[in-house]
Amino acid sequence: MVILIHMTIYLVRLNLDIKGKNMSQSLRFRVAVNSVEALSKKNNKVVILSHKGRPKGFDKALSLRPFQALLSKSLGKKVVFLSTIKSAKRIIDKQPAGTVFLLENLRFDKGETENSQKFAKSLASLGDVYINNDFATSHHESASLVGITKYLPSRQGQIIKEETKALTKTLKNPRKPFVLIIGGAKIKDKASTIEKLLPKTSAVLTGGAVANTFLKAAGLDVGKSLYEQQFVKDVAKLMKSKKIMLPTDIAGEKSAILDIGPDTRKEYSRIISQAETIVWAGPMGKFEDKRFAKGSAAVAKAVLGNKKANIIIGGADTFSSLHKRVKRQRVANVFYSTGGGAMLHFLAGGKMPALEAIKNEKTKARK
Repeated sequence: MVILIHMTIYLVRLNLDIKGKNMSQSLRFRVAVNSVEALSKKNNKVVILSHKGRPKGFDKALSLRPFQALLSKSLGKKVVFLSTIKSAKRIIDKQPAGTVFLLENLRFDKGETENSQKFAKSLASLGDVYINNDFATSHHESASLVGITKYLPSRQGQIIKEETKALTKTLKNPRKPFVLIIGGAKIKDKASTIEKLLPKTSAVLTGGAVANTFLKAAGLDVGKSLYEQQFVKDVAKLMKSKKIMLPTDIAGEKSAILDIGPDTRKEYSRIISQAETIVWAGPMGKFEDKRFAKGSAAVAKAVLGNKKANIIIGGADTFSSLHKRVKRQRVANVFYSTGGGAMLHFLAGGKMPALEAIKNEKTKARK
C-alpha cells in the first residue's frame, strides 16, 4: 500500500539584511529561524527569500551564502543554498520533504527592485504558497513583496500580524504621557512621523544626526557633525512646537557631535520614566564607539526600566545599541519591531505596498 504524504513548498519572505559580526544574535535572524521552524513542520519544504544591502548586480560581500551555515546550526538541519533561480526548481524538487532552502540575494537581479512581473513569476514558480514575514521592507514595492502575490496564494506571516497590531494600537489610542524618541542618522521618514504624531505626543526627544539637523535649523553651529541639509527647512517648521526636545549638552570630538551629554541624559531619563507610551527609533549617538554610547545606554536603561508604559522599539541600529541590556533583561511590556524605517512609515500613515498587495489578493479571491 502506498501512503501519500501531503507536502507544501512555502516561499517565505524574510529579512537577512543584517550587519555586524554577531548576525545570529540579531532580532531579524531570530525571527527568520522561528519562521522557518514553524513552516518546516509536517515535512514541508521552505524556501527563504531575502535581500541584503543595495547591490548593483552581483556583489560577493552582500551574498547570503554566509547565512547558510548560521541557519543550519540554529535550525539543527541541513540548509541548501540556491545560487540562481534558474537552477533552483530542479534542486528543490530533488531534495526530500522537510528540506530548507536559501535563495541568493534577490537584489542581485534588478527585477527585484523594479517589481518586474517576469522576475516575480520566476520566484512564484519555485513554490506553492507565499508568506511575507518581512515587515522591515513592507513599505517597498518589490517583486518578492508585491509582484509575487499575483501568482501564488499569499498570506501575512505572524511577525507582520504582530507588528501591525502593536503599531495600530499605539497609533489609535496611545496612553498619555506619550514620549517619542527619535535618533539615528536618517531623518527623511522620521520628520514625517514626528509631524504626524506630534498632536498625540507629550514630548519628542531627539538624538543622533536627527538632533544635529534640528540644532542646525535652530541656527546653532554643528561643526563637522552629521546632519541633513535638505531637511533643515522642514525641521524648522516642527520646531515651533514646544514638545520638541533638543540636547542641551553634547559629547564629541574634532568639532563633531557624537552623543548627547550628561545633562540631556538625565533630563531625557526623567521624561521617559513618567511616560505611559514610548516609541523609540534610532540611537542617541555613535554607539559603536564606547566613548559615545552613554546616551543610548542611558535611554535604554530608562525605557526598559519603565514597567508601566506600552513600549515599542524599532530599527536594527536601535536594537543593536541596547543588545547587551536586552540580553540580560527581557521586558514584558516592550514590543521590538524588526523595522525602523517601516515602523515610522506605518506610524506616519504612509503606504505599505507589501501589506496592501496581500490584502488585495485576498479580496479578489473572495469575489
